[in-house]
Amino acid sequence: MHAMNADEWQQRGHRHRVGAHELFCVDTGGDKPVLLILHGYPTSSYDYWRALPILAEHYRVIVHDHLGFGFSDKPRDYSYSLVDQADYAIALWRDLGVTEADVLGHDYGSSVATELLARRNFGSEPIKLRSLTLCNGSMHIELANLRVMQRLLKAPGIGPVVARLASEPLFHRNIRRIFADPSFLDAEELNAMWSQLIAGAGRDVLPVITRYIDERYRLWHRWIGALRETDLPIHIVWARQDPVAVEKMAHVLHDEIANSDLQLLDGVGHFPMIEAAERWSAAVLSALRG
Repeated sequence: MHAMNADEWQQRGHRHRVGAHELFCVDTGGDKPVLLILHGYPTSSYDYWRALPILAEHYRVIVHDHLGFGFSDKPRDYSYSLVDQADYAIALWRDLGVTEADVLGHDYGSSVATELLARRNFGSEPIKLRSLTLCNGSMHIELANLRVMQRLLKAPGIGPVVARLASEPLFHRNIRRIFADPSFLDAEELNAMWSQLIAGAGRDVLPVITRYIDERYRLWHRWIGALRETDLPIHIVWARQDPVAVEKMAHVLHDEIANSDLQLLDGVGHFPMIEAAERWSAAVLSALRG
């Protein structure tokens, strides 16, 4: 399969103004049930270029770049709180006419998704949620194997220096290391990821964004509590060879969430929607169909 480059992906979507900023969004359209996707760190909605055609056969899929990521705005005077990212996501979806949907969160996006769940548990549900699918997200941050680069980027004082020194070859190596097959990605795909990371002076805001890790500790009881308390169907679709959000995390989530189901994908690393798009999409669709 020919790898989609960054320009081709950008042409698939549009920029949508939400408040003072613009978010890049890909919306497959149509009158099918809606699937809302929240992507991971430090990449973008581009992660789904392989899986999107498969999912779009059954759903109107909407995936956007969080503020500070991909082709969305990257303001320097912004908190980049996961709570604020949930606000932006809700405003975007409502502008696009979404009233009811299934939500899928991967990595960073899983914490944005659990913030939506916490609000629902408190009776605030601007968009009716049908289900939540969690995919390789370190909500149980105490179990995560954080990369050295993540620890350095979020460190006050050190982070901005590390971000300025970050290079494309270093980014390529770090991404490859969290795939089960490090040779899977070709240069075109890695170039697309890197170009979206640095677009709009993205390196300048990366240290602030990376502090989401601290927020996962600070709001642990809010988000894990939301998962334990919810009556919403929770689907867990997990790549077993993920070196960051390790397999144990999936089992802990499944054990503590009463109404959850679990599917494990063998031989796949942190980005299963890239590394095994057909298998991952089939697992997601199977979960959503119940």
